[in-house]
Order: sequence, then C-alpha cells, then structure tokens
Amino acid sequence: MKNVEYLKSKKKLIAIIIKNNFKKKGINFLTPNKLSLQVGYMNHNKNHKIKPHHHLKQKRVVHNTNEILYIKKGRLRVNFFLNGKKFTHRILSSGDLIAIVSGGHGFDIIEKTEIIEVKQGPFSKKKIKYLFKFNYLILLRLGIK
Repeated sequence: MKNVEYLKSKKKLIAIIIKNNFKKKGINFLTPNKLSLQVGYMNHNKNHKIKPHHHLKQKRVVHNTNEILYIKKGRLRVNFFLNGKKFTHRILSSGDLIAIVSGGHGFDIIEKTEIIEVKQGPFSKKKIKYLFKFNYLILLRLGIK
C-alpha cells in the first residue's frame, strides 16, 4: 500500500509505519489479524453513519507489548534493534503513526515533538522492558547510527 511501510527483518514484522499522507476510501485495517493491537484507517464522506455498537467480551492472551505512537507534532528518528544490535532507523514527522510489534526500539528527538502513545494495559509496576547496556553516544561517534 502506498504510504504504508511494513518494516521486516527476514519474514518477521518489526513495525508498521503509516505516513501522514496515507489516504484510502472506506475502512481499512492495516495490521495483520493475528496482532494483539489493531490499527484501522477510516475515510468516510459527510453524513456517513457508523451504526452504534459495542464489542463483545473475549478472552485474549497477550505475550508481548505492542506500541502505537502517533506523532502529533515534530520530527524524530526511530531506531530499531534486533538481538541488541541496531538494525535500521526511520524518520517520523507530524501526523505519522507507527505500530511497533517486535524487536527493540529507541528514539532520537530531532525537533520539539509531541507524541501520543497507546499500548496494552493494565500498567505493570514490574520490570517489563529491558534497557540495552551500551552507550548510544559512543555508537554515534563510531558512525553506527
């Protein structure tokens, strides 16, 4: 799909990036059905109605935390890591959205940025993320960016 990137390493999905200028009529779900967090895009004409509804209770098992980031304003670089090593990066700007579904990630803020983050709950006070043990500034000086 134009303006939607499915970032992969080999066949493993790492992230889905939806650029601000993505446009398609109707209802379009951009995430694979098996993901525990779904992203849909809707584009309807004036006076279109979506019937009132609620979602039925379902038991779901979630094994990892997915994140959705909406870049409300600004620019940032998203750095992607696999097996503790930098794999690639992407630049996101105002209006872009990213669903991070696997691997590690970090962010370098390029200009003043506002982000809205969505991820599965409930919030846990337990250690649920691993911080890489290397000095990112040293990697930048070595030209690994």
